[in-house]
Amino acid sequence: MTFLEFRDVHKHYGSHEVLAGIDLSIERHQVVSLIGASGSGKSTLLRCANALEPITSGQIRLDGDVVSGPGVDLNGLRRRVGMVFQSYNLFPHMTVRDNITLAPRKVSGLSRAEAEARADELLARVGLTDRAGYYPDQLSGGQQQRAAIVRSLAMDPEVVLLDEITSALDPELVAEVLTIVRELARDGMTMMLATHEMGFAREVSDLVVFLDQGAILEQGPPEQVFDDPVQARTREFLRMVTEPAA
Repeated sequence: MTFLEFRDVHKHYGSHEVLAGIDLSIERHQVVSLIGASGSGKSTLLRCANALEPITSGQIRLDGDVVSGPGVDLNGLRRRVGMVFQSYNLFPHMTVRDNITLAPRKVSGLSRAEAEARADELLARVGLTDRAGYYPDQLSGGQQQRAAIVRSLAMDPEVVLLDEITSALDPELVAEVLTIVRELARDGMTMMLATHEMGFAREVSDLVVFLDQGAILEQGPPEQVFDDPVQARTREFLRMVTEPAA
């Protein structure tokens, strides 16, 4: 059975169609990279998968369960589907540890001791043990993004969605965040990521999906999409993002 499935998903903002009939099947443990120009629908598709944006029509299923439309248990869905944002979205008035333990305590019902033990284990994994008591504004961008990834993992999700998680970082901080994602991929975490990091998408993905004007124009293994794209628009996009500026 397909693990995460989008069936003819449309999303409109008024008369503007942002997603134009998305059909996409993702298997458990796959890493799927969404590529395409800004405004192509990558972030909207991720937000729809987590019900941060309601879809206009179509259906989204997770392990056979419908997770779109009226009546969806949002807390239940977000226990299963974690999300990491471009701008970190850490609560500025909370320490790193408190940011990470909030949802496990409030949503999953863990005790403070249980939630903190889980947080400390994950912080050690990403090299942030000594930053647990810091506030977000005391961390570098890379450290904040690593903390945001840990916050998502603390809910023990079945899928993690990553929305342009390196785009707000200085170039020297990108590698430390991508290392964490690379390790999650090796561990078998199912992930969907919107990214402009083409080299990373090629390395880590099982499936690369090229979106253009809200539609999937091409999808396939990274070696096919990057080395032998079928669509002229895919070739044009890749040429624009991979050729050095004159």
